[in-house]
This record gives sequence, C-alpha cells and structure tokens, in this order.
Amino acid sequence: MSKPPLFDPLQVPVIRVDQHLPAVSPDQLTPQALVARFAHPPLWEPELVRERRFMDREPAHAAVLLGVVMRDQPTVLLTQRTAHLSTHSGQIAFAGGKSDPEDVDAAATALREAHEEVGLEARHVKVLGQLPIYITGSAFHVTPVVALISPDMALQPNPFEVAHTFEVPLAFLMDPANHRWHRVEHEGFHREWLSMPYQDGAHLRFIWGATAGMLRNFYRFLQA
Repeated sequence: MSKPPLFDPLQVPVIRVDQHLPAVSPDQLTPQALVARFAHPPLWEPELVRERRFMDREPAHAAVLLGVVMRDQPTVLLTQRTAHLSTHSGQIAFAGGKSDPEDVDAAATALREAHEEVGLEARHVKVLGQLPIYITGSAFHVTPVVALISPDMALQPNPFEVAHTFEVPLAFLMDPANHRWHRVEHEGFHREWLSMPYQDGAHLRFIWGATAGMLRNFYRFLQA
C-alpha cells in the first residue's frame, strides 16, 4: 500500500479526453427509458471497479443514491461535502454513506442517508436498480443505487455534512467528450482517475474520483 501524495486534483494534468466515444442518445435518458433499461438490463461489464487502496482500515459497506431528477431535461443530484469531514472532505459526491445494521439492503442505506444528508423524502424517490459495487481507495465498498427523483422534492441539507446541493444535466455526464483522464505519479504511487468538470454558472463543479467512476459505469450500462 502506497500513501497517496497530497495534490490539488484541479491541477493534475489531463492525459486524454474520450471524445471518440459516443454519447448516450437523449431518448435513452428519459425516465421511461431508464425504467425499461433496468427492467431488461443488457449484458455489460463495469469499466471501473476498484481504486488503488491508500487507507489501512477494515473494509466498510456503503451505498449512494445516483438520483436522476425527472425534469424536462433530466439531471443528477449531487452534493459537495463540507470541508471538515474526516474522509473525502470538500469533494463532490452522491448523497449516501456507510450501511447501518438495521438497513435491509443497499437501497435502504441510500434512502436513509439521502434523507439524513439532504432531507430527501423517500416518497419522492423511485428506485430502479443498482450498479456493481465500486471499491474506493479508502476501503469503502460502495453500491450505487439508481433512482428517479420527483422534481417536487424539497431538500434540507444537513449543514454538518453537506455544504451545497446542485444538479448536473444527465446528458452532460453521459457524454464521454466531458470525461477527462488524469494521472498522478509520485515516489512509487500511481493513480489514474476521471473527472467531469461542469461549469454551473459562476461555480466550477469538479466531479472526480469515485463519483466520476460510478458515473462512468452508468454510462457503460446505458451504452451497452
């Protein structure tokens, strides 16, 4: 296990952009199409499964809510974590977290955590299915739970955990022309990772690491 260098992900050079890959067509991004895709999933393999481990801890199971907000142009609900958290502080993430013993499954974890973190009520959420487990470098075994979210939702972020909530167009995230690869090499440590930076008005939403990896797997699932 190599300790990762301290680095600013925004300053790490881009080594390639996947402009050669096709975007998911808009007719595959509608709520009806997403329901049908999970009802009859294709044969496919996730592209990104495991990050290089950099934290010496026991593995922990977790789940996140990859929530598609059913607007005229569907969006994905994301959060920016507060700066003081012990892991992944300040990063952009899906609502979610570590599984509790009383959670009956990954969907229960994702829904509970989304309610605790951003005040999202389960009545506004329709779970469609799950993507394969993604293992982070901090030893979390994360199940992405894909769901549709009603635009009538009313969010109340927990200020201890969530600095901001925002939405990014699903079409933007499902277009590999917006998928950038980065590489860090330092004293024997090597890591390659994705980013999907989105300019949200005056704010640059720098989506990277595990969140970008799970979105990339969602792209592969929809494009299969």
